[in-house]
Formats: sequence, structure tokens, C-alpha cells
Amino acid sequence: MQRASVPYFLILPSFLLAAAIILWPLKEIVSLSLHDVNRFGMLKDFIGLEHYRSLFANPDFIAATWRTLFWTAAVVIGTLIVSVPIALILNEDFYGRGIARILIMLPWAISLTMTAIVWRWALNGESGMLNSALRDLGIINTNIQWLAEASTAFPMQILIGILVSVPFTVTIFLGGLSSVPEDLYEAAATEGAGRWDQFRLITLPLLKPFINIAFVLNTIYVFNSFPIIWATTQGGPANSTDILVTYLYKTAFRMGRLGEAAAVSLIMFAILIIFTILYVRLAMREEKQ
Repeated sequence: MQRASVPYFLILPSFLLAAAIILWPLKEIVSLSLHDVNRFGMLKDFIGLEHYRSLFANPDFIAATWRTLFWTAAVVIGTLIVSVPIALILNEDFYGRGIARILIMLPWAISLTMTAIVWRWALNGESGMLNSALRDLGIINTNIQWLAEASTAFPMQILIGILVSVPFTVTIFLGGLSSVPEDLYEAAATEGAGRWDQFRLITLPLLKPFINIAFVLNTIYVFNSFPIIWATTQGGPANSTDILVTYLYKTAFRMGRLGEAAAVSLIMFAILIIFTILYVRLAMREEKQ
């Protein structure tokens, strides 16, 4: 029994640290969401699920929730589609491959907030670089207010989200591709398999665990991503680009409704937990088959 208990004693310090960092704040947020709270964070009367009822009766919260799901799906799926061919190209042996890998991964080292601010300047409706380039190419005659209308602002934010997520995802895929034995490709080529058949029958199945990792990590990261939306439009115009994390920020620090903000954060936490559990179970079931 002493030998069997050794692993539990070894992980006990890490578990206590994780509990202090995660479980205690989670308990405090739950308490905030169940009480009436003043602007200074002081608990007042216990009101139960009133904050949750208020949120689900608020059309702005419902719209932000659906918009968050669409934002997350579009950015994550778009990132995976763009990253796979880039990783395949960078995995090939060609002159300057090292420099190309550095250039692809360099944006990863830049602050996401700074990247979003640069894009806000580039998308400026009057003096932005994008409008200037399109006018020089003869594509447009008048300036487009990219960030002033939801019909253009949100798609551009999705595009920015994809671009800033590519370096991290490509890094994961390159690690996966480096683990694929070259002998498999040589054997497949000997049997007459073309490049597409090699990708479909060898690369993609062996890369699938890394795709799963990238999918889960990017989903969590993008779902909670604050800088892109906030630095470009702050959820405007007229809250039309708000996602849950910006809605939470406005609720807590602009309107001072800390109890509702705590409820929003718990709803976001629940959505991510449910998604992660379902996706991991589905991935494990596919691997067993």
C-alpha cells in the first residue's frame, strides 16, 4: 500500500497549487454570480440564479453567445485549413527553409494587442494601408469603412484571428510531420502512390493526433481571445462585433454589474468544459476504432 500511495504523494504538491490557482478563484466567482454585488465587489443579498435569468433574457447576451460560437468555429477551422499546406511546404527540403520557418513563426513572438492595433491602422477607412493598396490597384474607387460596419468589421476580425493563429498551429503540425517516417513515403512511391494519395493515406492519418491537439488548444485560445475584437472595434459598431469576452468586460467594468459578469464567465467556462470533454471523448473513440 505504501508503494501504491507514492504517486499520489508525488502529485499532491502540484494538485494543491492547481487548487489554489484555479479552484479558489472559481469558488469566488460562483459566489459573486449568486449574490447581489456592488461596484466595489462587496457581496450583498443572496439572489440565487437571478443573474443567469437576466442574462438569458438579454438579447445582447444571446447575440454575443452565437457570435462567439461562429467566431470560434470560423477562426479555428480557417486556421487548420491554412496551416496544413503551409506546414507541408515548410516540411519539404528546399534552400532557405530555415529562413522561411522563422518568417512564418515570427508573428507568434509579437504581442497580439500590438498586432491588432497595427491592423486597426491598416483598416482605417480614410488613411488605411488596405484602402490605399486597393485604390492603387484599381480595385476600388472610394474608401471602404472596414471597421465602421458589422458586415465588413467582423469578417476582417475573423481574418486577423486566422492570421495570428497560423504560426502556433504550423509549429504543432511541423512537430507532427517530423515524426512521420520517410520510409513510408518511399514505400508508397514504389507502389505507385502519388502525392495526393500519400497525403490522404499516410500524412493525414498520422497527423490526426496533432490536428486534434491544435483544434482543442486553438478553440480554447480563440474562444477567450480579447485583444483582436477590443483593439479594433471594442465590440462596435452598436455591439455588433461583441463576443462573450468583450461583453463580459463591458458588463463588469463599464456598467459595474460584477454579479452578471461573474455569471458570464461561468457560462463561458461551462461551454469550454463541455466542448473539451465531448471532443476528447469523440477523438478517443475514433482512435479505438
